[in-house]
Amino acid sequence: MPAAAATDLGRLWKLRPDTIYLNHGSFGPAPEPVLAAQRRWKAALDEQPMDFFTRLHEPAWRAARKHLAEWLGAAEDNLVFVENATHAMNVIADSFPLATGDEVLLNDHEYGAVIRIWRRACERAGAAPPVIAPLPRPFDDPEQVVEAVFAAVTPRTRLIVASHITSPTALTLPVEAICRRAAAAGIAVCIDGPHALAQLDLSLDALGCDYYAASCHKWLSAPFGSGFLYVAPHRQASVRVPQLSWGRLLPATPAAWFEEFIWSGTRDPSPYLAIPDAIELMRSVGLETFRQHARELASYARSRLIDRFQLPPLATRHDDWHVAMAHVPLPPGDARSLQQALWHKHRIEVPIVDWNGSRYVRVSCHLYNTREQIDVLVDALDQLLASEA
Repeated sequence: MPAAAATDLGRLWKLRPDTIYLNHGSFGPAPEPVLAAQRRWKAALDEQPMDFFTRLHEPAWRAARKHLAEWLGAAEDNLVFVENATHAMNVIADSFPLATGDEVLLNDHEYGAVIRIWRRACERAGAAPPVIAPLPRPFDDPEQVVEAVFAAVTPRTRLIVASHITSPTALTLPVEAICRRAAAAGIAVCIDGPHALAQLDLSLDALGCDYYAASCHKWLSAPFGSGFLYVAPHRQASVRVPQLSWGRLLPATPAAWFEEFIWSGTRDPSPYLAIPDAIELMRSVGLETFRQHARELASYARSRLIDRFQLPPLATRHDDWHVAMAHVPLPPGDARSLQQALWHKHRIEVPIVDWNGSRYVRVSCHLYNTREQIDVLVDALDQLLASEA
C-alpha cells in the first residue's frame, strides 16, 4: 500500500499521540466510523429505552447476526453473539458432555485462560485433566503439526481444542486438516479463533468444526464487548446458556437454541449491533489491502528483529505461518520488566511473552502502523537489552 494511503487509513483510529501501539492482537481498538455507529445505537437506547428494548432490539440483533454470518460463511442460526471469545469458550465448556475418564486435548501453544477453562470443566465432570500435546519446533510442515496433535489422541479423547491463530506464538494452525482427521475418528473439535477474523478467510460451515469461539474486537476492529459463538447443528441441542433469563422479551418465548441468547437481561447491546459497520469498513478498505499491509509490516518487523538479535524463530518462513503478527525470540530475561520498560521509557505498547521458558516479542500490525514505528521498537529493544547485560 502506498505510504500516503496507509496514513489516511491510519487516521481512522484515534490513538493517543504519545503511544506507538503494536498490540492490536491483545486489545484492538475500533476506528472512529465504527465507534460512531456504536454511539448511534447507544443513543437510541438511552433516549428511549422502552422503544429500543421492546421494538428495536431483537430485529437489530437478528440483522447484525445475519450480516456477520454471511461474512463468516455460516448459516445465521448457527451463530449467537457473546461478549468475547472467553465467554464463548466458557459456554462450550459448560455444555460439552464429559464423563469420568474422558479426555480433552489441547496443545502447548494454547492461550492460558483456555487451558484454565477446560481444566475446571474436566474437574467438574470427573474427567481426566486436560492433555497438552507438544507441537514441533520449528514449525516447518503443517502435516507435522497435525501428526503431533493426533500423537496425543487416545481412545478416551472426546474433544480437541485448538487455536486458529495461537495467542502466545502468533502461528496459524492447520485447523482444517485437524477437523477432517478428528471427524474421521469421531472426535469433536473446538476452535479458538479470535485472531482469525480479518486475518484469514473463514467459511465456518465448511470448516467442519463443532464449535468456534471468537472476539470481533481484534483484527476486525469491532467495539470491545463484541464476539460470537458458532455451534454446528448437531451440537446445538446440548448448549446451555450461562445466564438464564427470558431468552426473548415477553410475550415471545425461545424456541430455538440461539434464542436463549437474545435477551439475557438488561444490557447495552451496541457492541454487537456495530459489528456490521466494522465489516463494511474492512470491505471498503479491502481485506487483501489490509492483509498485504499487515503482512509486509510484520515480515519487516520479523526480519529486523532476527537480524538484530540473531535468534532462530519458531517458524521457518513468515508467510507460511503468520499474517499480521511477527513473533521473534529475545535474549533470556524478565519478560514483564522489559514490557514495562518499553512503555515507561519509550511509550511503546507491545507484548513481551514468556512462553515455555523463553522470552519473545509479539508485534501486531494493523492499518495505523508504520515501518518507522517498527524501527523505533527495534532500537528501543536494543537499548533496553544492552542495559540488561
